[in-house]
Amino acid sequence: MVSEQKQSFEEAMGKLEEVVEKLEQGDVPLEEAITMFQEGMSLSKLCHDKLKTVEKQMDRILHENGEVELTTFQED
Repeated sequence: MVSEQKQSFEEAMGKLEEVVEKLEQGDVPLEEAITMFQEGMSLSKLCHDKLKTVEKQMDRILHENGEVELTTFQED
């Protein structure tokens, strides 16, 4: 299994989708469901952190002159 921090965004997102799918089926024992939920939350945080990192990198690329422009992103 790939270390959580070494997973690409796409790998983490795919695994998160699998976890959500299994939990939505509803036939998972409670203890396993809790473990899967915790894994899903961890994967969600990993994806969020990776997106934030890319957002910061893009901001630096777009503002090569060092000028900082505040940008607000709308979330659905």
